[in-house]
Amino acid sequence: MKIFVLLSRFPYPLEKGDKLRAYNQIRQLSRNHEIHLCALNDIHLKNESIKALQPFCKSIHVLNLSKFAVTWNIILAYFNGKPLQVGYFYNLYTQKKIDRLINEIQPDHIYCQLLRVAEYVRRKNIPKTLDYQDVFSKGVDRRKQSSPFYMKPLLKLEYKRLCNYEKELFDDFDNKTIISYPDRDFIPHPERNKIVVVTNGVDTDYFKPLETEKKYDLIFTGNMGYPPNVNAAGFLAKEILPLIHKALPEVRLILAGASPHARVLELKGEKIEVTGWVEDIREYYAGSRIFIAPMLIGTGLQNKLLEAMAMKIPCITSPLANNALGAKNGEEIMVGQTAKEFTELVVDLLNHPQKAAILAEKGCEFVHRNFNWEAATNKLEELFTKN
Repeated sequence: MKIFVLLSRFPYPLEKGDKLRAYNQIRQLSRNHEIHLCALNDIHLKNESIKALQPFCKSIHVLNLSKFAVTWNIILAYFNGKPLQVGYFYNLYTQKKIDRLINEIQPDHIYCQLLRVAEYVRRKNIPKTLDYQDVFSKGVDRRKQSSPFYMKPLLKLEYKRLCNYEKELFDDFDNKTIISYPDRDFIPHPERNKIVVVTNGVDTDYFKPLETEKKYDLIFTGNMGYPPNVNAAGFLAKEILPLIHKALPEVRLILAGASPHARVLELKGEKIEVTGWVEDIREYYAGSRIFIAPMLIGTGLQNKLLEAMAMKIPCITSPLANNALGAKNGEEIMVGQTAKEFTELVVDLLNHPQKAAILAEKGCEFVHRNFNWEAATNKLEELFTKN
């Protein structure tokens, strides 16, 4: 089968969740199918990134978006009622390129990741699948609650438009997928139960326990320019860590991940390290005693939790993140919500290493049991082949 994969950004390097998902799905699908990758791009793309996908793709097409086109089409989206982030990625010039590629390739199936690019193919008379992945409307709604007052009107507008758009797209695609059951429940369509849950996986051959010196007490990872991660990093550094220091003054925190926002960089201090992009995140996981992800906003499954658990690092997170993960609180993971609750969990695990080791062992077993890229992508492949 020839599969045309349409993405809102090139799926390498793997510093963002949508890239990780796309990369691994393409890798798995390429075993049995001919993959034609088409990715929009608004940054300088290194040749190394393209080379990383070449073993899995029959053809690769990178469609660059100019800053002028992006700005103009956001303005158009504002006036035509489309979500602004759809406007960011959509323009007529790129539409013509995608139309031409599809006519040349004649794919058997179109796989469209995220509603950001669904507009390009929603009316194509070819079997197609939309991966909602996350519920963008709910993510914006959660951001709205903690945003500055001057951003609230814009986020409220975007929330309403996303709700309408997520509902509109539903009937334009033969198949719909999403990353978790809690996310599926937020899709504003009466037949949302028809959306197939295709989870993420974790490469357990790569993310596996490593014996190394523990340099840090706490670690939080992820793309540090992504608003939910920026929010979580601030909550961790400003509200949780000071409470921890009252009990354990020497506790050190590392915030490891690409593109740190100015608000994250400002958190640097004697007991807080901010790394920016790192070549091998495993060294930082393995060098830390506890992984903590105090997510208060955002949607979807947190890949960072899967990676840390696979490396046998005891993990603490919020109900929001664990709802998508589904680990047993107190047995495979620890769940807190307030700064006080997170503090108590951290102090307890640091003071009781054996308890932390048992939690880490159970967490690792949980990930191995439930999150496998091959099994998850087989579910996706079944959808493609039935249409």
